Amino acid sequence: MTPILSSAPPRASLAAAFSAVALAACGGGGPPEFPPPDVSVATVVQRSVTQWDDFTGRVEAVQSVEIRPRVAGHLTGVHYREGGSVAQGDLLFTIDDREYRALAEAARADLARAAARVSLARQELKRAEELIDRKLVAERELDARRVETQQAEADEMAARARLRQAELDLGFTRITSPIAGRAGEVRVKPGNLVAPGESLLTTVVSVDPVHVVFDGDERAYLRYQQLARQGDRASSRDAPTPVLVGLADEEGYPHRGEMDFLDNAVNPATGTIRGRAVVPNPDGVFTPGLFARIRLLGASQADALLIHDQAVMTDQDRRYVYVIGEGNTAQRKDVTVGAKVEGLRIVSSGLAPGDKVIVNGVRKIFFPGQPVNPQEVPMDEPNQPAPDAPPSAAAG
Repeated sequence: MTPILSSAPPRASLAAAFSAVALAACGGGGPPEFPPPDVSVATVVQRSVTQWDDFTGRVEAVQSVEIRPRVAGHLTGVHYREGGSVAQGDLLFTIDDREYRALAEAARADLARAAARVSLARQELKRAEELIDRKLVAERELDARRVETQQAEADEMAARARLRQAELDLGFTRITSPIAGRAGEVRVKPGNLVAPGESLLTTVVSVDPVHVVFDGDERAYLRYQQLARQGDRASSRDAPTPVLVGLADEEGYPHRGEMDFLDNAVNPATGTIRGRAVVPNPDGVFTPGLFARIRLLGASQADALLIHDQAVMTDQDRRYVYVIGEGNTAQRKDVTVGAKVEGLRIVSSGLAPGDKVIVNGVRKIFFPGQPVNPQEVPMDEPNQPAPDAPPSAAAG
């Protein structure tokens, strides 16, 4: 009986066929070779820089006043627009002044009565002095006239003081703003009875300038102290250190101010120290309570080396970059990085001037020493397309 022949080749024959095809595609024996990957490289930037440290804080008014009455009475009027600007001395509230006006008039009458008694006592004293010269009155009578004159003068002083107090109370029925700024909500409506020193009528906060308050960490404070001792940076206690400020909806730090206060102790509970900057606010951009980003002047450094953050890789607790080595190979260098200045990162160790750092295409590098095809780009624009390589000459 004739055996049935299968048309499917054996597995071994298939494997041998695929191997032959692969070897033929690779031009013979050995593993396939891939061209070096294209990477963008930039030369390390070297220039003098000024370091700035970033903090977060809040805007506070330089002056904030709670407006409370100094006399009791019924509130009769509100004379400002809630939330509006007020000048120093502007009338804010009035209290019914009829009672205080009557007291002032009574005190003025008491003063006139006391002044009349003084005039009479002085006339009687003068008459007694004339009579004593002619020995028509006793010495005791003269002494009595002198005492009466002194008592009358003291009564006049007391009456004058009571009139001054009555006039003050009358003036306190007109409540004015002690500072220029922005007035808040009316807390007590007209018709209500207010008590001296207790009823909060409103608040007034100053507008220009403002304070920006922030807490600096202990390490930054110690570093600033060291810089001050070395003469590299003046202490904020001794000189108005520049600060830059930006609000939550602003790009960068468009506002400039200066430090005007540094606390005298570090808070042991938080490990921070309170700092405060004063910032001009002529346009009213800053409102007390707003969140603010603060950039405080650090140290100046000459000939600093700068690279783009995109070039920095992380290996556990170490930072490293790839630089172009001999034969256009990628060589790893561990680096120590510092603050960010004008969009670039300061490198304090690990690189040298003239090093060409791979800033784009790092993910294509699988091992140190791998050949690459470098293309020059600016350090501050690592994603800029590299210029096209010049075309090769045609074969003759």
